[in-house]
Amino acid sequence: MSKVLSLADAIHEYITPHCSVFIGAAHEALIPFAAVYEIIRQGTQHLTFCAPISDIASDLLVGAGLVDCIHAAWSGNVSGGLGHNLRRAAEHGVPHAVEMVDYSNYAMALALQAAAMGVPFLPTRSLNGSDLIRSRAGFEPFMWHGQPLVAVPALQPDVVILGVQKADADGNATIDGPVGMTHESLMAARHVVVLCEELVAKGHLGQESWHLTVPGFLVDAVVAVPYAFHPSPCLGYYGRDTAFFQQYHRESRDPQEFRQWLQDWVYVDGHADYLRRLGKDRLTHVKSEEGVMSWP
Repeated sequence: MSKVLSLADAIHEYITPHCSVFIGAAHEALIPFAAVYEIIRQGTQHLTFCAPISDIASDLLVGAGLVDCIHAAWSGNVSGGLGHNLRRAAEHGVPHAVEMVDYSNYAMALALQAAAMGVPFLPTRSLNGSDLIRSRAGFEPFMWHGQPLVAVPALQPDVVILGVQKADADGNATIDGPVGMTHESLMAARHVVVLCEELVAKGHLGQESWHLTVPGFLVDAVVAVPYAFHPSPCLGYYGRDTAFFQQYHRESRDPQEFRQWLQDWVYVDGHADYLRRLGKDRLTHVKSEEGVMSWP
């Protein structure tokens, strides 16, 4: 059976109530916002959101009332300094309270690696002396032959949605630029959905097999969507739309204005309508002029 699915079908199939989803493995690039918007459109509730740095992805899902728990090293809006929805949930329980499980970026990578290895935890020295040991349960200090270490419990997401530049129908995929925790998350997760900017013919990526970031045998579904990661950057295709993040920061300050923002940008007639609302001039402004890095 083909692994290529529409965005709506992939989200319906793999993002289910009460599941844990890992988003934004490459940190501030290749954040699969098209998938985040589709999750909101489908209204999948009681999610556990996992991410290192996912920019406004977590803030959007919290504001839409779909997230019960966040495992993250950072959440909010990078351009604005904080996420208004996340703050309302943490301070006032609006639209409802959200449990926060803190990590450092390195600790999250270790947690994923532990799950990939099938072990309950991995040790680290890096958390010694930090407030993370006090701010969350699960980081357990212990002594090993006189050395103070901290146990980082395994994190196994039900689904990881990975952003890549190119993929084929078998799920083989490449990433140009930083990959962040892509490898750790795809090895740890129970299901892998690849969101790509461009779908290429089978065998085409074999020419650059040394560069494969994602091996197809680990992938459950492949979704090809142009401008899939806007407003985050996709190296070789388009840059970061900082103005969009700033606009979101202004319009999410008030809960009623945030609901209007969802009507304007999310509760639309799919991703094609989202791009139409952005407009050709805005998309041209962020479009890369250098060309795709891997291909002359």
